[in-house]
Amino acid sequence: MSQPETTADQHSAGIVRPNSLADDVYEAIFQRLISLKIEPGARITVDNLVREFNVSHTPIREALGRLEGEGLVVKTHLIGYRAAPQITRRQFDELYELRLLLEPHGAAKAALAMNQSKAAVLRKATVAMRGIDRSDEHLRYSTFARQDALFHDRIMEFAGNEVIRSTISFQHAHFHIFRLMFHERVTEEALEEHEAILSALADADGERARNAMKIHIERSRDRLIPAFK
Repeated sequence: MSQPETTADQHSAGIVRPNSLADDVYEAIFQRLISLKIEPGARITVDNLVREFNVSHTPIREALGRLEGEGLVVKTHLIGYRAAPQITRRQFDELYELRLLLEPHGAAKAALAMNQSKAAVLRKATVAMRGIDRSDEHLRYSTFARQDALFHDRIMEFAGNEVIRSTISFQHAHFHIFRLMFHERVTEEALEEHEAILSALADADGERARNAMKIHIERSRDRLIPAFK
């Protein structure tokens, strides 16, 4: 059975260009992948995107290459690009098993290494998640997904173990997980859990940070399991 061919929202009209054109194209495609406007496995046709966004092939290919590096797009030789397939229940379970093994430990280590400047970096990420423009729910969701990934990545960075950090990053876990379910509960409940993690980190309380991260990951898993039913 052939996969559906999708480019982007048929009602959009080109790209506003206040920043880098490639960045704008990337943001537009990223938003639609995360919010499932481009369905998992759907073909992404470069020529269609060129016409829709009214840009050249170069920024489209740059954006798709970046998305390929993030695990959201798959390129097949002589065929072209498709949105990455949705993760299976087994992959989902394995991702969360990995996260529960690594991230609570990382949070405990980060707490012991915490200082005011590091806490400020994490606070900035949480503030950004709360301050996202709600006028466009799909844009809000995709922006939250990126900020969430940044928040977790910074904690692993501050833990000081690049093997743990790169292992989690290589799985592209956050982006795959956020594609499972487009629902406000996914973001609203996560915000409160992030606050508990940040509070423990700011207090340099390693055990509390470990527990807060464990609870957050377990609750995130439980929120998303219905996507497989």
